[in-house]
Amino acid sequence: MSTESTPEPGIPEPGDGPRRRGKGRRRKRRSTGRKALLATAWTAAGVVVLAGAGAGYVYFKLNGNIHSVDINQMLGRDRPAKADNGSQNILVLGSDTRDGANRRIGGGAADSGARSDTAMIVHIYKGHKKASVVSIPRDTLIDRPACTDTKGHTYPAAKDVMFNSAYATGGAPCAVRTVESLSGIRMDHYLEVDFAGFQRLVDDLGGVRVTTTRAIEDPDSHLDLAAGTHTLDGAQALGLVRTRHGVGDGSDLGRIQLQQAFVKALIAQTKQVGVLSNPKKLYDLADTATRTVTTDSDLGSVNSLADFAGGLKGISASGMHMVTVPVQYDPADPNRVLLEPAKARQIWTALRNDQPVPDSATAGSATGGAKGVVTP
Repeated sequence: MSTESTPEPGIPEPGDGPRRRGKGRRRKRRSTGRKALLATAWTAAGVVVLAGAGAGYVYFKLNGNIHSVDINQMLGRDRPAKADNGSQNILVLGSDTRDGANRRIGGGAADSGARSDTAMIVHIYKGHKKASVVSIPRDTLIDRPACTDTKGHTYPAAKDVMFNSAYATGGAPCAVRTVESLSGIRMDHYLEVDFAGFQRLVDDLGGVRVTTTRAIEDPDSHLDLAAGTHTLDGAQALGLVRTRHGVGDGSDLGRIQLQQAFVKALIAQTKQVGVLSNPKKLYDLADTATRTVTTDSDLGSVNSLADFAGGLKGISASGMHMVTVPVQYDPADPNRVLLEPAKARQIWTALRNDQPVPDSATAGSATGGAKGVVTP
């Protein structure tokens, strides 16, 4: 075991400066393509994998695509207790590693390494007919617990750092440890999606249909959409979920609202595409989905991933309640946000007890101003 020094407090996007006392309007930062994520990658993966799970060569090919991490072994026993009420909690992260296809889409040498800029806790209620999704902004300042990465390197606890520093510091185990410390809720599963795979998945699906209530133009994310209904291809979808200053106040909070709307549209699309009657489309989707996700070891095979996703296929877009953990802009730095502890506790308590998230938990919190701009 080796010990690494604590990294920089937070992983800002280029253009983020040191913390300072902010005045006046919130400054809109330049986006370098922070990526979005499929809070329901598990649904897409399950739909396309289910039929191919027992097909000889296809099974072994797809099985070999899946990368898994043994979260349980790395975190040990010092974790919240498992729920005994029939519910499940899944941490879904989006990673923007700059290797391979990811580098070609939006990265360069200066952007090496991997970051997680979107995190969603997906709570599946008992009966698996409804779900709540709680987004955690990357810019949230938190106290990160000590953690160990997949190579056995240990990292000390750190105070007042950005939430996304957990993944950048110690990868999946550190991200799960941080979320469990923050919420007091055990994550039953872990799913990670990279943004190159996101783009391919949308293309393999034949696009995703969304409606924009006003025009969205953002040269940084190569997005130019008139108001109206569109079937977005992979590049356009990536632009939509990357954009920061194309809508709202230019913050990560506005981008989260777009991502949540897109996730609902994606769920609707996966339920409409007739992949089971098209073997080539089925295989392409299955190949992309299994290459795109990193899972915890319990989901690290085609059979287990298909079984898991098959149990969730009763959840429709209308059965998902999507919120952002309650935050306010940091008065010391408008580029960061701070948790509202009392309101956040309402969310964690509700999920722990398998209850709906109360409206009071998010009332009056910062939103980013992009709600309703995109609808499924």
